[in-house]
Amino acid sequence: MRILIIGAGGREHALVWKLSQSPNVKELYCAPGNGGIAEMATCLLIKETEIDKLVQFAKEQAIDLTVVGPEVPLIAGIVDRFQREGLVIFGPNQKAAQLEGSKQFAKDIMKRYQIPTAAYETFTDAEAAKAYVRQKGAPIVVKADGLAAGKGVIVAHTMEEAIRAIEDCMEHAAFGDAGSKLVIEDFLEGIELSLMAFVDGTVIRPMVLAQDHKPVFDGGKGPNTGGMGTYSPVPPYGEETRERAMKEILIPMVQALQAEGIHYQGVLYAGLMMVGEQPYVIEFNARFGDPETQVVLPRLENDLAEVLYAVATGNLEGISLDWKKDAAVCVILASGGYPGSYQKGYPITGISSEKKSILFHSGTKQDAGEIQTAGGRVLGVTAVGQDLVEARDKAYETVQQVQFQDMHYRTDIALWAANQQRRSFNKSN
Repeated sequence: MRILIIGAGGREHALVWKLSQSPNVKELYCAPGNGGIAEMATCLLIKETEIDKLVQFAKEQAIDLTVVGPEVPLIAGIVDRFQREGLVIFGPNQKAAQLEGSKQFAKDIMKRYQIPTAAYETFTDAEAAKAYVRQKGAPIVVKADGLAAGKGVIVAHTMEEAIRAIEDCMEHAAFGDAGSKLVIEDFLEGIELSLMAFVDGTVIRPMVLAQDHKPVFDGGKGPNTGGMGTYSPVPPYGEETRERAMKEILIPMVQALQAEGIHYQGVLYAGLMMVGEQPYVIEFNARFGDPETQVVLPRLENDLAEVLYAVATGNLEGISLDWKKDAAVCVILASGGYPGSYQKGYPITGISSEKKSILFHSGTKQDAGEIQTAGGRVLGVTAVGQDLVEARDKAYETVQQVQFQDMHYRTDIALWAANQQRRSFNKSN
């Protein structure tokens, strides 16, 4: 197979890494790719939003399968365009991608089909939004309706924070057009989980659970980011939790979309909040999570090319997913200032001879043979071990070897879950 991956981040590097292990894959291309992806695939000077050029390349090079990583081209309708040209592509079409492109769209469907989620209201007027939060009180969650690179969700613990969040979104355009409409919802307190599933339109195959750490600082403090690290599995949440989420959330959502006349094909990502044993939907994404993909794919036993092609062609029924019992932990190394403004172009050292971990490049570039920083999230250090304790130790051992100016990272990725495993082990010995 000749496969084209669209995107430039750590998620796409993880996809390239896994696909490169398939005996069915003969050629791998990535548009535009990054400094790490360039070592495993041919990177193209085509942006992920240049749909005409991507279609032309896929046709000229007889690409067998195109895999879309990021949400922006999905919402722009890249899948619809490829399919009109008779090209096989993995990802939801433009109508289905609204599930991520508009939080109101997703919340309205959940409300209509009684899929568990927090109570909410939608606003296009700042004063009406302020009056609502004054009536409801804090804590409360303020969300930009559109795409904001994972940063458009503000958990306001005080009334002042809620009012400021509304003003930043609607009056100061902190998230551009994405914040011109707000979804304001009740605050749910619990444990966050990520559950992704392959969907071919009707058949659903869930992946393993993962947990993402979105706030930028240790202890879950500071503004939300696109993700500062993740791990899988997530004890004590296991098969029972996954089955309940499938029964109450993922299956009903796919059926709801069918009832709305929307064919969903690709990855359906449910960001969940576990309130006791009950899962609630925080958000839906229409693609692989980043950085969840960096810990889920290393645990997948299957040939990923075979799975992705089956999804894209509506033939998932005959495939069952097999998962390693190993644990995986990913620590994100970020540029100083992220998720705010940051500098680029710093050389990265300590990455060439590393063997204990997998280094997924998120925001890097190659310049005269040197790997340099080129984004807010620079590297994802992923390690696999027999349990979370071992995987975590290996990941942070690697983190100590990598250096670039103003590098920062969280020191508590998977710490709570690893401590849970340690206590369980000590009790049984």
